[in-house]
Amino acid sequence: MPSNIVLVTGVGGELGGRLLARLGTNPEFERVLGVDTVPPAKQVLRRLGRAEFVRADIRNPLIAKVLADAQVDTVVHAATTCHPAAPARRGALKEVNVIGTMRLLAACQRSASVRKLVVKSTAAVYGASPRSPAVFTEDSELIPGSWTGYAKDAVEMESYVRGLARRRPDLTVTMARFTNVIGPDVDTVLARYFALPVVPTVLGYDARLQVLHSSDALAVLELATLYDRPGVFNVGSDGVLTLSQAVRRAGRVELPVPRAMIPSVGKMLRGARVVDFSQDQVRLLNHGRVVDTKRLKEVFGYRPRWTTAAAFDDYVRGRGLRPIVDGERLAAVMGDVMAAATTGQSR
Repeated sequence: MPSNIVLVTGVGGELGGRLLARLGTNPEFERVLGVDTVPPAKQVLRRLGRAEFVRADIRNPLIAKVLADAQVDTVVHAATTCHPAAPARRGALKEVNVIGTMRLLAACQRSASVRKLVVKSTAAVYGASPRSPAVFTEDSELIPGSWTGYAKDAVEMESYVRGLARRRPDLTVTMARFTNVIGPDVDTVLARYFALPVVPTVLGYDARLQVLHSSDALAVLELATLYDRPGVFNVGSDGVLTLSQAVRRAGRVELPVPRAMIPSVGKMLRGARVVDFSQDQVRLLNHGRVVDTKRLKEVFGYRPRWTTAAAFDDYVRGRGLRPIVDGERLAAVMGDVMAAATTGQSR
């Protein structure tokens, strides 16, 4: 049965906002609602078409009233955050990721009109460690890199979604586990990391990275909204880049740092509000993560347009990154990083 009235959460974010605008210009839908505590970006608001923005908090039980009043039949949960680009309050994000998801799913369970749920999840649920398989499938065990971080929230959120599917077997549930999203117009933790003039890496490690272009992420969510595609799907581009290859393609300079000093470097970057160098992210940059996308292509019916290398290069072009050539500036930055890390480690 085609979707008719759609509600999208997290439209204040880049991906959720773009999805709202895309669906709002699609004549297939009778009505499209976007909810968040903050409005979409100005460029999104100018392209909403027939879509409507409703200021609402999914952590509030009143979200059930929004679903009931609009007779929503399809919910796209795009509000979850796995790796915030910049340092953020952990408690607030956990409330949205966990409490917000619980409230939203409870509202879906009680709703007589909701028949389909699309959830944006993350491949970070698989974790990253020396014991990880070379390639993760959808049946791989979920072991986040940290039991206190954002990836752990995603594992918890997915358990709530599975519980809802058991209680409401009539629902069509699609779970999309995205690899790290990158592109010229998205602000993500990797986008900030590779924009650093000197990129700290872990000495002795050269992780394999698999990314996803933001346009492919948007296309998957749109297709899952338009058509019934039940199941769990890994969503990532074909091919991989090693960390050192990505640093060179971005024109940055790699700074291998002893593993024991990484927490101090991460603390310094968070303190400067540059990038959220979390424990989950450090483990990814140590060990890498690659997912199998066979089910995405053969069952879901989508083949990403961008390879990992092409998506990364488009990010570099779109951000206008230029190779670092100023030797004096480079030496000064490297000295500051090493000095700050050494000082932090000695405390």
